[in-house]
Amino acid sequence: MMDDLRRFLKGFAMGAANVIPGVSGGTIAFITGIYERLIDALKKVDTTTIRLLCRLRIGEAWIRIDGRFLAALAIGAGLSIISLARALEWCFEHYPVLVWAFFFGLIAASLPAVARLVSNWTPGPVIAFLSGTGIALSTVLMTPASENDNPFYLGICGVVATCSMIIPGLSGSYVLLLMGNYKVIMIDAVNNLSGGEIGPALQVLVPVGTGAVIGMLVLARLLSWLFHRWHDVAVAAISGFVSGSLVVIWPWKDTLKDKFVQGEEVTEKIRGFANWHLPDPGAGSTWAALGAVLGGVAVIALLEYCGGRERRNEGK
Repeated sequence: MMDDLRRFLKGFAMGAANVIPGVSGGTIAFITGIYERLIDALKKVDTTTIRLLCRLRIGEAWIRIDGRFLAALAIGAGLSIISLARALEWCFEHYPVLVWAFFFGLIAASLPAVARLVSNWTPGPVIAFLSGTGIALSTVLMTPASENDNPFYLGICGVVATCSMIIPGLSGSYVLLLMGNYKVIMIDAVNNLSGGEIGPALQVLVPVGTGAVIGMLVLARLLSWLFHRWHDVAVAAISGFVSGSLVVIWPWKDTLKDKFVQGEEVTEKIRGFANWHLPDPGAGSTWAALGAVLGGVAVIALLEYCGGRERRNEGK
């Protein structure tokens, strides 16, 4: 029961993290020690599992995909998105520096523990780490693409967005903005669906959903293979993604936004950043933000403790 509760809380944290651009649920899964198990569980969603379900051998399918583990995470993430994520989104809108600062402390404090997962920092893992860092940093410098509703491109958007949600350090919504199709997928298609215009909505959501499923299943198998075959290289590369995301999460910078009109409502979404700078030590807001950084550090100490206990339990 306590293991289920810890997994629920980690799923809760994963759901909340997806609200913040540059922070993904994959990052939380990685720093709390459940990422490899999550990837292995997703890998088991395959034709064998489908055949078991078709034969009504539900119990076997449930055990095969580590259903109890996935269910605890899914319930936690779902409740988080419904409850805490909404509050966190409000905080991010009104107090962005404090939210950035909290997550900066959270991610920065996790890096030493993550680095310890690499048993030998040979040239291979070092190169993988630098490559992951470079790829994460490059997302900051990318210019958003133009909108494109071609079904093939929408499928690619689904693949890339899902992969970015699984890979720690990347945000799916932020990637969709960079690909130019955030409005098409997250606003226009959803509005059409809720407004009863099923046809136009499905023309967008079907290729995106197909790409998302393909991306998740293929990436899960690739990552699982890498973890089992080249563990240190895989962990180092993902550590690089997490490290590079700190530049995106740095609290003191200017945020560039795009506005999207939804009827009478105007929605703003981040499309990039500029003018990174050091905080003003004479400002009271700076000390509040530093307090938020320390809060993130304190939280990661608790999460690392829970992750360590789960890894020890799995090793028994």
